[in-house]
Amino acid sequence: MIVKRDFLYSYGMRLSKTEKIDKEIFANIFLDNWDDFKNRHPEYADSQYENPVQKMLGCGKESNGYSEHICMDCGQDVKRIAFSCKSGFCLSCAKKYVDDFVSQVSKMLHPGVTYRHIVLTIPKQLRVVFYRHRHAGRLLSTFMKIGHECLEDVVSTVKRLVLKIGCIVVVQTHGRSGRYNPHLHIIMTSGGIDTVSERWVDLGYFKYEIIHKKW
Repeated sequence: MIVKRDFLYSYGMRLSKTEKIDKEIFANIFLDNWDDFKNRHPEYADSQYENPVQKMLGCGKESNGYSEHICMDCGQDVKRIAFSCKSGFCLSCAKKYVDDFVSQVSKMLHPGVTYRHIVLTIPKQLRVVFYRHRHAGRLLSTFMKIGHECLEDVVSTVKRLVLKIGCIVVVQTHGRSGRYNPHLHIIMTSGGIDTVSERWVDLGYFKYEIIHKKW
């Protein structure tokens, strides 16, 4: 039997040497300490935390499922490729998780409208503050709101008009390295509606340094 599978299953396995080391260290930390951590902090003994951790620990392991590729000539050479977990908590799969989300959202956007993907992060000095108040939904909610307001201000500044833009804002609290680094992934319309004339105005080219300064 010849089993065919898309090689995207192994996406999470295509890592640099440094990234592989980071992933192993990250997984080993949870293998050695996760159960003890849950005993000390029972509030984390919940499926919303347990499921992503277990997915991450099973990423790239045959026990978590795999595809088999068999040589069509001899039928003897068999190669197994373990499935990646595709979890946003996994260091190797997080980027693909975000990319897949962006792709799915893009299919629901308005046809004929151009969109841009913008990432906004925060200074290192603020990460501690965000971490201490990580369970306060209002903080992250305000963070997302400010991201939208910043980009709307950028578009209005570039076109010298008061414009209203469309945005889909997603907050991600960890970077690929696993460090706590809250940042925003924003899909924004490349232009906006003039609040006076109520007509659409295309954004066109502009220097991205404007975003840096506004943010």
